[in-house]
Parts: sequence; C-alpha cells; structure tokens
Amino acid sequence: MLLFGAESFVFQFAIQNLTIKIYRTIILPLVLYGCETWTLTLREERRLRVFENRVLRRVFGPNRDEVTGEWRKLHNEELSDLYSLPNIVRVVKSRRMRWAGHVARVVERRGVYKVLVAKPEGKRPLGRPRLKWEDNVNMDLQEVGGGCGDWMELSQDRDSWRALVSTVMNLGVPKMRRSS
Repeated sequence: MLLFGAESFVFQFAIQNLTIKIYRTIILPLVLYGCETWTLTLREERRLRVFENRVLRRVFGPNRDEVTGEWRKLHNEELSDLYSLPNIVRVVKSRRMRWAGHVARVVERRGVYKVLVAKPEGKRPLGRPRLKWEDNVNMDLQEVGGGCGDWMELSQDRDSWRALVSTVMNLGVPKMRRSS
C-alpha cells in the first residue's frame, strides 16, 4: 500500500511538471504575443494574474486541509510558492523593458524610433489622458529604483540595462527552496 502511494505521488508530480512545461511553452507565448507593446492598466494586470492563477489551480489541483480533512482550492500565496517562477505580469514588464532598450538604441531614421519620439498633432479627447507606452516603461523603472534620469539614456549602456530588465523580472519572486 505504501509503495502504491509513493508511485501515485511520483506520477502526480510528473503530470504537474508536464503541464507546467505545456503552460510555459504553448499557452504563455500565445497569451503574451506582442506584449512588448501593451500599455497595461491595473485592471488588465489583475485580469492577467487571475488568468494565471486559474491555470495554476487546474495544474496543481485542490489541497486537502490537514485540520478539517476537507478539500479546498489553493490560495494565491500557495500557488506562487508552488510555481516559484515570475508571474505573468513580471514577464510582461521585463519584455517591455527589454524591447524599450532595443528601441532606444536603434538608428534614428528607423520607423520604430520615429514612432517612439513622434509628437502627434491634433486635439486630444476630453478627460484624463490615456496611459502611454512610455509611461509604463517609466513606472517599471521606478519600481526597481532606476527611475533617475532619462530611460533612453540609461538604455544605451547594455549591461546596466540588462541588469535592470532582470531586476524587473525577478522582483518579488521567491527563491527556490532546497529539498532536504
């Protein structure tokens, strides 16, 4: 009986690893296609986290409560401990930062650079101005403490910019626990 329980646990662990690999190699690239150009609002960030937590709850399944013996859904903190990789919002922010570095370093006559520095003419609609892509880049930089100065000048030094991008990716990610 004990052997059957251990085999069941190993089988369940293998299935979880396989579904995590499927999620990371098939589902995430589909969901995040073109995310480098997104301007995310807090509502959209929340919806992305809800999507990821829903997928992870399907992968890891319910948990049996040791006190009551009843099955329950995993809490968000438990999911982040089990997944132990950067959440989907962190991935979007780091990809946006990486793309911002590329755009800032391209030649001035390239189209993508012209779009970045262009000042559109005409009247804006009434109300609060919509969030711009560059505003998101500035907010991401302020999160990691790199908000001093112009981000386009910061991105010219590839090594320091790469360090900022990896900091954005790994901000708030728990370290992998050692198995004893």
